[in-house]
Amino acid sequence: MVSVAGRSLRELIDRADERALAAAGLACLDRCLPLLAADAGEALRPVWAAVARGDGRAWGEAVAGARTALTPADGPGPGVVSDAGSGPGAVSGPDVGPGPASGLLSGPVSGVVSGTADAEAVRGMLAAAPGHWTADALRDWADGCSATALALHGRYDAGAVPEGLVERCRAGDAAGAGPLLAGELRRQQAVLEATAHGPTGLRRARELSVEGGRVLRAVVSRRARTA
Repeated sequence: MVSVAGRSLRELIDRADERALAAAGLACLDRCLPLLAADAGEALRPVWAAVARGDGRAWGEAVAGARTALTPADGPGPGVVSDAGSGPGAVSGPDVGPGPASGLLSGPVSGVVSGTADAEAVRGMLAAAPGHWTADALRDWADGCSATALALHGRYDAGAVPEGLVERCRAGDAAGAGPLLAGELRRQQAVLEATAHGPTGLRRARELSVEGGRVLRAVVSRRARTA
């Protein structure tokens, strides 16, 4: 699957600037938050604000605040080791690669999950967010978040994700992808295309994050009811 501009997801990441990369990684994290906490979207609001301003200092402070807010009361879990890489929030599986500012939340978000592989993968995405606003650091983070988010969505499709499918999707071939994986791929591409036009594209990126989070939340809720 390629974007409307005819580029694969990996090509879009390679071409993106700092703001687009920060938005791309943050949007992946935002959409996956239902795996970590039932209602934690407010924890990332200051991070989105820092992206909109392109403010590296505010970015670092907001990310630190979000980490605090999304740490469970009993402390972070033991983490997850991937057999196939060590990117941000690496999850096990064949396809996965790793001072408060004004407006930051003052305490932890209630209901944060600890100890599950999916929750720790999401927390790992946030833990890996770079403190420095540089293209290289943000590109590495956005790339890792992309792979992790796709792998997590694939886990909630009806069928097992074949080995190599996530990377094939990122390279432009989405044949065999289930509806959740394909939907996440489309949203990742749309975020990068929207933010390529500058700060005006961030509204669309936020809309896609809210939409994707709602979809995943419904799937997680339905699976919990039928477990």
